[in-house]
Amino acid sequence: MQVLAVTPEIFPLIKTGGLADVTGALPVALAKHGVATRTLVPGYPVVMAAFKKKKPVHQYAGLHGGKAAVHAARVGELDLLVLEAPHLFDRVGGPYGDAGGKDWPDNWRRFAALSHVGADIAAGALTGYRPDIVHVHDWQAAMTLAYMRFGDAVGVPSVITVHNLAFQGQFGAAIFSELGLPPRAMALDGVEYYGGVGFLKAGLQAAWAITTVSPTYAQEIRTPQFGMGLDGLVNSRAADLHGIVNGIDVDIWNPAADPHLASRYTRTTLAARKPNRRVVEQRFGLDRDDSPLICVVSRLTWQKGMDVLAAVLDEIVAAGARLAVLGSGDAGLEGALHAAAARHPGRVGVVVGYDEALSHVMQGGCDGIVIPSRFEPCGLTQLYGLRYGCVPLVARTGGLADTIIDANEAAVSAGVATGLQFAPESGAALLHAVRRMIALHADKAVWSTIQKQGMKADVSWDGSAAKYAGLYKSLLARKAA
Repeated sequence: MQVLAVTPEIFPLIKTGGLADVTGALPVALAKHGVATRTLVPGYPVVMAAFKKKKPVHQYAGLHGGKAAVHAARVGELDLLVLEAPHLFDRVGGPYGDAGGKDWPDNWRRFAALSHVGADIAAGALTGYRPDIVHVHDWQAAMTLAYMRFGDAVGVPSVITVHNLAFQGQFGAAIFSELGLPPRAMALDGVEYYGGVGFLKAGLQAAWAITTVSPTYAQEIRTPQFGMGLDGLVNSRAADLHGIVNGIDVDIWNPAADPHLASRYTRTTLAARKPNRRVVEQRFGLDRDDSPLICVVSRLTWQKGMDVLAAVLDEIVAAGARLAVLGSGDAGLEGALHAAAARHPGRVGVVVGYDEALSHVMQGGCDGIVIPSRFEPCGLTQLYGLRYGCVPLVARTGGLADTIIDANEAAVSAGVATGLQFAPESGAALLHAVRRMIALHADKAVWSTIQKQGMKADVSWDGSAAKYAGLYKSLLARKAA
């Protein structure tokens, strides 16, 4: 089975969050199920620099304002199609914005071009290649399905995966005339969305199947609270909606072989985590003692509940825990966390930014990881925590609820607990959960059992890839029927 994936980012080439981890790991896992994936990605500078030999397989004299070419490339086990379009992607900054974090004003054009190319490939633009299924990710690739629907690939089965419904790609109606779509596409059952153009909305409308990255999130987005204005459309497509929890690359995230760790370990050698703990203490300027060491590795945003955490930091320290925070985001939240670190030297440490290697060491050395998100489609950080014996403390929402077994009395007695959950998303509830974590940590036998149970959990892509393969097969059967 041949699948064309379209995504704005993919690990290890370009990553801003969990989306890249998914699109980088899923093709490898799908191969075990007889699915061959080719992934179309934008030719950002870092992507173009990753391969020396360029092999153009398709060229455009004019693609949304300039010349472009599609190159076939291979990076590790990934089979890539790279869209080289310098006028759209050869820029200093991130994939979606400049060095200052401001969105590129022509993002609509950049990702319309990516989608246009995806639809062309689906229609057979590449000699000798025509995919059986097209699988797109998030709003940046969603318009692929609109171009297919209103173009020459209308009969190709398609899947859209929503990694976060909050990011929708909404633009003014004035751009429609430059998208290259027929006038009939600017309709309620097409790309029109509240008088403008909705990229994600268009993909949700056109997809043969819709997936989210956890079963709970699939149900949450059918409600006004989590539907972000699209719950009506999602409910109208309920029969085609599937929740498939993400996995992680267990070769990259493997405490027994992780090159980033100061000390490697397994489920049976948890004492070997201690040198990693010392590295975290040194990096974050924390006291060296045996009190619970809790970490945060996150975007510092409202969605992630970082304001809830900041509001109770003094109480968390008073309860006896230390906190190491790695992340960046809202300037006000960064300031609040820095202020807490200044109030509690040796007990709270903050590093602003993102450091992949440091995030591995934090998972390998901290006792627990706090994820107080207001909503979380899946979350990968808690899966890394399970894998590394860094006990997750999570809000009871989305994929966090699906992947963590709360350490209530019954679960602890049965030896099946893997972490802690709390609800609602309030400071009082979070603080209560932290105090529960501290109490559990004091009982070394119970704590070790929770760590080991989490490390036993299957957080790989094996089961989820099987579900995606099954979904693809069902769509092909639907097409044949």
